[in-house]
Amino acid sequence: MDSSGRQAEAAGRGPRVLVVGGGIAGLGVAQRLCCYSAFPYLRVLEATARAGGRIRSERSFGGVVEVGAHWIHGPSKGNPVFQLAAKYGLLGEKELSEENQLIETGGHVGLPSVTYTSSGGSVSLELVAEMSSLFYSLIDQTREFLHEAEAPAPSVGEYLKGKIRQHMAGWAEDEGTRKLKLAILNNLFSVECCVSGTHSMDLVALAPFGEYTVLPGLDCTFPGGYQGLTDRIVASLPTDVMVFNKPVKTIHWNGSFQEASAPGEAFPVLVECEDGGCFPAHHVVVTVPLGFLKERLDTFFEPPLPPEKAEAIRRIGFGTNNKIFLEFEEPFWEPGCEHIQVVWEDPSPLEDLAPQLDAWFKKLIGFWVLPSFGACHVLCGFIAGLESEFMETLSDEEVLLSLTEVLRRVTGNPRLPAPRSMLRSRWHSAPYTRGSYSYVAVGSSGDDMDLLAQPLPADGEGAQLQVLFAGEATHRTFYSTTHGALLSGWREADRLISLRDPQAQQLGPRL
Repeated sequence: MDSSGRQAEAAGRGPRVLVVGGGIAGLGVAQRLCCYSAFPYLRVLEATARAGGRIRSERSFGGVVEVGAHWIHGPSKGNPVFQLAAKYGLLGEKELSEENQLIETGGHVGLPSVTYTSSGGSVSLELVAEMSSLFYSLIDQTREFLHEAEAPAPSVGEYLKGKIRQHMAGWAEDEGTRKLKLAILNNLFSVECCVSGTHSMDLVALAPFGEYTVLPGLDCTFPGGYQGLTDRIVASLPTDVMVFNKPVKTIHWNGSFQEASAPGEAFPVLVECEDGGCFPAHHVVVTVPLGFLKERLDTFFEPPLPPEKAEAIRRIGFGTNNKIFLEFEEPFWEPGCEHIQVVWEDPSPLEDLAPQLDAWFKKLIGFWVLPSFGACHVLCGFIAGLESEFMETLSDEEVLLSLTEVLRRVTGNPRLPAPRSMLRSRWHSAPYTRGSYSYVAVGSSGDDMDLLAQPLPADGEGAQLQVLFAGEATHRTFYSTTHGALLSGWREADRLISLRDPQAQQLGPRL
């Protein structure tokens, strides 16, 4: 421990800890540290007016919709988000059932209830099932190159396209059916872009792809909204811990900062906020999204981050996956319909086309039918990549008009009533997020995520932990998930606990 730490202890105040970012990673840090009397001074600086970060539930259409995180992925015993949600009583009987926890999905999206084509027809479930089976068997193959000396292609996309070309050689159908098969596969590529939070699977590195770990369990949602979880965590914290509307401008580290209220004490870190406020601290845990870090890399840290850490931030991928909610007076879909797939017949996954921003809606993968809220009937569409970012720049009227035309076209009903209202996410435009979640990009690897997770300064044993890093992009096997984010927050809290009390027993998740 350095002299400033000893002085703080001597003064009986304990170390000052600041957490930058009030998403589930930052809340996980705070909740864990609040269990220890050794951390009496703790503040979470949140840039916006609410906690939760990329978990954001809104009351709309007479119910709750998820503008951010949607599902608990792999809700089973190994998932701390699931365990915490169960502890807080936020899940229903079905979600908690042993049966649901044992289901192995492989991380794949289930079959749609109905598949419409851009010419107004529908595709047989048999053909959709055949193409889905092919696509997901190939996706499973892409996870097998983790420990190979050399991967057969640089990206997941290139590997998939090569394998599809081989399969096409055995297709004996007429030209129309062959084109339809490719169109279905193209939709599945777009689905995988949503899952991976990327513009194209050509951007996702093949060799490390298998390192992402899929937990067992049938993905489930929160009946009362995902934000119920983060709200409960916030409610468990002392009232003065959360500081809202406090965007951070610069983290000054490796210094010796004074404060009038603590004469004779030196703090190694000073957090400077956009409003001019400054917070000296012994430890700062940075939990901001990778998209924000990428954008502010040159100004957010003073002195700048070590080159290898800065390069890791540049290399790791971070993309946008958005949702568009459409509310209808009456459902046009059949009772029991859960998932509507939309297949555009012209594109092929084997052609490398520039993004067609004027036809952005062709990247939309389809719609999920939300549980009905009384007289409200809501569809939730997903769209990823540059087209998704372009969609954010359009007005509500333009988006509503485009999707009304799409639905009339694919259902073959030119008089289909327009949705009566709409809500959408805009994660790329959000200034403190700048996208949705991370992926391992071509030229990157899991090592970069580990590098991002390393605290500063990085000068060997016993160095004072000044700046620590948490968030989904710092978890090597659960990146892009809420459980990865929560675990990363617990990891950094435990790092600080071990620093104060080397004898502290790390008992794993404290639930």
